Amino acid sequence: MMVDNNGGTLYRNLTMEPKPVPPPHPFNPAVTPMDTDLTAVDAARMCKALGHPARIGILRQLLREERCICGRIVEVQPLAQSTVSQHLKVLKEAGLIIGEVEGPRTCYCADRQRLAALATALSALLSPCREEHQ
Repeated sequence: MMVDNNGGTLYRNLTMEPKPVPPPHPFNPAVTPMDTDLTAVDAARMCKALGHPARIGILRQLLREERCICGRIVEVQPLAQSTVSQHLKVLKEAGLIIGEVEGPRTCYCADRQRLAALATALSALLSPCREEHQ
């Protein structure tokens, strides 16, 4: 460790032993929750993305049509094209949908595997509540 003229620390020696890493805790977001493929951070991000009614409507549309272009969603949903694009971006970043570029357009589809993992995680989260009320 180096000390300045006033006795303050300038930097630590890099050879110092690192702090021990604590064992994983069940509520640690990095730990896989409830026997699913999702971490708690993934599940929270997905739930947050579903926190807007327009995104739920868009996701329903994608589940109905299997594949969809943004223009088709605009035809069905009462939203502007720019608004739909923003919602699609949020859904994609959360891992709820997949977007594939096909020429000048992007076709979107729901990621059914990730949605199933979210459903499993939420079901497992609610399981203790169900057992208590039976």
